[in-house]
Amino acid sequence: MDKKEIALKAVKALKKKYPDSMCSLDAENPLQLIIATRLSAQCTDARVNLVTPELFEKYKTVEDFAAADVEDIERIIHSCGFFRAKARDIIGMCRKMISDYNSQVPDNMDDLTSLPGVGRKTANLILGDVYGKPAVVADTHLIRISGLLGLTDTKDPFKVEMALRELLPPEESNNFCHRCVFHGRETCISSRPKCPECCMKSFCSHWVNSREKSE
Repeated sequence: MDKKEIALKAVKALKKKYPDSMCSLDAENPLQLIIATRLSAQCTDARVNLVTPELFEKYKTVEDFAAADVEDIERIIHSCGFFRAKARDIIGMCRKMISDYNSQVPDNMDDLTSLPGVGRKTANLILGDVYGKPAVVADTHLIRISGLLGLTDTKDPFKVEMALRELLPPEESNNFCHRCVFHGRETCISSRPKCPECCMKSFCSHWVNSREKSE
């Protein structure tokens, strides 16, 4: 079985197990989503979702954030970690959106990654969830699971993204990434994967190889 076949089987298996795939960050609009995603760096989505209600209640527009007192943003997001850099980036990205993008969240990779604090991971999430474009969000779950399946042989996020863009159907790639997050939290857990319970064990290289070695 080649990598393309494994990828298609993985898409089918995860779609069946997690039919209602969605981003686990709470957001009502593109601005909230890009800010929540920035906050999620080195922080759990659950923690971000505890912080953002106060943040989004007080600051509702890109202009609100651009004019915010950085120390107030820091206070609200403190528990997310790296709060000083994140507060600075949130204000900076909003000011750049006002000056360069007519107060809108950009709809392409180059413009998104020109915003302070926005890398390819965040940009791909926005492109997929907001604009419905093919996207590969190379977070820790996707990197780990794609490696175990045998789809990739690197932990470099950019290389994983590029490899999966060649293997996944474009219309399925964004939801596949979301489903990998759910699967990584529920079954394919780092350091203690529940391989016997996995819906992909019949074609997972890690499981198949480990079974062969034990026989």
